[in-house]
Amino acid sequence: MDLGERLQNLRESKNMSREDLAKKMNVSRETVYKWENSECYPNSQNLLKLSEIYETTVVKLIKVNFLTSQMEETIDKREETILNILFYIGMAIIFFGFFLDLLFGLSIFFVVLNILGTLIVCFPKKSKKHIFHIIIDFKKSFTSQ
Repeated sequence: MDLGERLQNLRESKNMSREDLAKKMNVSRETVYKWENSECYPNSQNLLKLSEIYETTVVKLIKVNFLTSQMEETIDKREETILNILFYIGMAIIFFGFFLDLLFGLSIFFVVLNILGTLIVCFPKKSKKHIFHIIIDFKKSFTSQ
């Protein structure tokens, strides 16, 4: 939940309209709308007024937004790491197929492994995530037996 959503939820929990809040804050109704839709953010003085009106602290108003963005950033980094690993796995599969063909003349393995490796390397991010979850589920089912 970002700061705008939090402000809207707090306003609605106090049964206030945007116009009521705007009058108490001495700002326009459009400004309140922009805050709640994260088009802009209240300055420090307005944050203090909001915390008084909503009977909370400025830290609690801001902290939710900060923690959420930190968690999203951490998740994005983990997903990027997973996608990088899948890229290298795909490349390794392609080269493994190539070496099997060179060493043993197994061209069927070369073709199959090249197709598989290329699909892993070239799939969109969403598909790679899906493949990764399939691998994890397979690993869990294999280890539980």
